[in-house]
Amino acid sequence: MHRRTFAFLCILSAAACGQSRPDSGAFDALSATVWFQSAGEFRALCYQAYALASLRLEADLRDSVRQRPRAVVVDVDETVLDNSPHQAKLLRTGTSFPSWWREWVDMASAEAIPGAVEFLQDASAKGVEVYYVTNRSRDERTATIANLASRRFPHADEKHVLTREQESGKERRRQSVGESHDIILLVGDNLADFAQVFERKPLDERNATVDRMREEFGRRFIVLPNTLYGDWESAVLRYERNLTPERRHELRMKSLRTFE
Repeated sequence: MHRRTFAFLCILSAAACGQSRPDSGAFDALSATVWFQSAGEFRALCYQAYALASLRLEADLRDSVRQRPRAVVVDVDETVLDNSPHQAKLLRTGTSFPSWWREWVDMASAEAIPGAVEFLQDASAKGVEVYYVTNRSRDERTATIANLASRRFPHADEKHVLTREQESGKERRRQSVGESHDIILLVGDNLADFAQVFERKPLDERNATVDRMREEFGRRFIVLPNTLYGDWESAVLRYERNLTPERRHELRMKSLRTFE
């Protein structure tokens, strides 16, 4: 809060001196990236999410009789792999996605999100298959598998890493896993990682659907924190494309709730 107040005062001061106004979107991205990379609270939330996932897994193994194999479905980016260095590269170079993305993916050097490896290794050791449903493209699959394998993630192979083929929606890929397995947990950083009902919905509808499905969260749906990007931001920006910085700022300001 204090840093944002200071930044706002700096903006006013710069305007008073005739200087150009900083891009508010760049400031938002900087704050989000610093938090993601530096905050102990971020790591704590990740450990908390995966600890809860472990509890739910143990409960299912203990209390449920399954006729089919169990599976856990996880997203990749910002759920099991940390791509914040790519975001930092964009900030340092004054560029935007998709700049540098393919170079980053091909490096296969993303670190694991805290708690992810331990949870998935434990699930695999207990006979639960892990499926990675990601919107990385097919031609990024080999590097993605190499990155997962280098961080000791289980089931890092062609069968279990399901990349985007044509549509970005993940429902068909989840259904393909569900044809042969009981999906006992879904783990992701974006609501669309859990159910099709969340895809490309306006803000109010997204939030109302979360309230309606509240019993699923912390039980079957495990959410990781991601301040860097996601459908939450797309919803604020009304899924509009090629926005000017001024228009992005306008829509962000309109999304705020205040008091009189």
